[in-house]
Amino acid sequence: MFDVAIIGAGIAGSAVARQLSRYDLKIVVLEKGVEVCQGTTKANSAIVHGGFDAKEGTLKAKLNVLGCKMYPSICKELSVEYKNNGSLVLAFNENDMKHIHELYERGLKNGAKDIEIINGEKVKEIEPNINDDVVGALWCKSSGIVCPFNLNIALMENAITNGVKLRLESEVLDIKKIEDNCFEIKTKKEIIKSKYIINAAGVYSDKINYLIGGNEFYIIPRKGEYKVLDKSEGYKASHTLFTCPTEKGKGVLVTKTVHGNLLVGPNAKVVEKDDITTSKSGLKEIMDGGRKSIPNIDFSKTITSFAGVRATPNTGDFMIFKSKVAKGFINVAGIESPGLASAPAIALYVEDLLKQIIHEDNKKLELNKSFNPIRLKNKAFMEMSIEEQKEILSKDERYKTIICRCENITEGEIVDAINRPCGAKTVDGVKRRVRPGMGRCQGGFCGPKVVEILARELNITPQEVLKDYENSKMLVGKAKEVRGETVEI
Repeated sequence: MFDVAIIGAGIAGSAVARQLSRYDLKIVVLEKGVEVCQGTTKANSAIVHGGFDAKEGTLKAKLNVLGCKMYPSICKELSVEYKNNGSLVLAFNENDMKHIHELYERGLKNGAKDIEIINGEKVKEIEPNINDDVVGALWCKSSGIVCPFNLNIALMENAITNGVKLRLESEVLDIKKIEDNCFEIKTKKEIIKSKYIINAAGVYSDKINYLIGGNEFYIIPRKGEYKVLDKSEGYKASHTLFTCPTEKGKGVLVTKTVHGNLLVGPNAKVVEKDDITTSKSGLKEIMDGGRKSIPNIDFSKTITSFAGVRATPNTGDFMIFKSKVAKGFINVAGIESPGLASAPAIALYVEDLLKQIIHEDNKKLELNKSFNPIRLKNKAFMEMSIEEQKEILSKDERYKTIICRCENITEGEIVDAINRPCGAKTVDGVKRRVRPGMGRCQGGFCGPKVVEILARELNITPQEVLKDYENSKMLVGKAKEVRGETVEI
């Protein structure tokens, strides 16, 4: 019997798991994917919003502002890349400027920090590549950028080292309340009992809520497509650049990533929950949108395109609440933008809700006396000093071998990524953790070697190595065997 079962290991579920690991609780996280961070968290804009956009009085507004304040310290604790680069919402006409003033007033009411309205001349001064038609902007100095997958993985890794159990490939099929203080959760692999459930299942959170009889919201899956450009284009934007938002969202943005690439996107299209395809028309839409902010973006430098599905709630606000139909069940649903920015604050909010339920049961939470908030991560080999490199090479010669030449990633770093708590299980899992395959060749040269290392470290055959999702095998067999020819040994 577990005390708490968390459904979903995206940014919200992982943040909650880490926060609750501060207490003496038996916690399990149930994730339907082969890896953590296979849903919305791995395919978003990676923006820590300042808090001026969400409507005043909403949970989004409250948790966005609080979460933004928490980012520098939580990323330091977890050794995660974070940069406080600031953002600009650009105006190109009088109507846009009117909207800029509305956002400014909303930001003040929300408690957003370091926001001001600047004129076009100032915009051009701090962002020389901006469209000459710019007439002004809302400048938010408190916003930032983060590596969302590294944060997601770090949160779960820290939760695991503090006692949380992670069950992968554990899609939840059914939930029953078998006693006043016990749920029975049927997954693809087993039946688990837990006193409390936290539903952080992303685009499937409405489906999980339906299993216990809840119908307070439903999720509208909204796809956003993106383009990632080579680091040679990264200099063209130092801030995160937004155009004025529409009813569909914040519009196409242009931003540098924490690793120096240029990211452009997203658009917004209602799709099926698992549709992460890109399209010619969708990519053209985001290219046109990106050029509105920076006309001289060279999209011939695109190194990859991708899409993610946002869990847009029909209610327009985060749906984080105690269920009225099943005591002990907490929804953490509809976590769309600014969900990434809000994640640390969402965890605090859920912690408080759980405390309320436990108090109603005439119980109280005891602290986990061994809780450690620090997650140490090895520095990238190429970022080490000569002395640091010599020291690690004296312990492990695998750091001598460069596997990914685009990003200068060593075999030692890949092995570490596989064998850490919450270690990589797939080629893309390795890619998200230490970046082989993130460069210009997109794994064209290092991919086969990563497959070989995964097979060796996981003690499986190369044919069993997955790219990312279930059944996404990298290899189907030896070429001659697949063609039906005799293989000579």
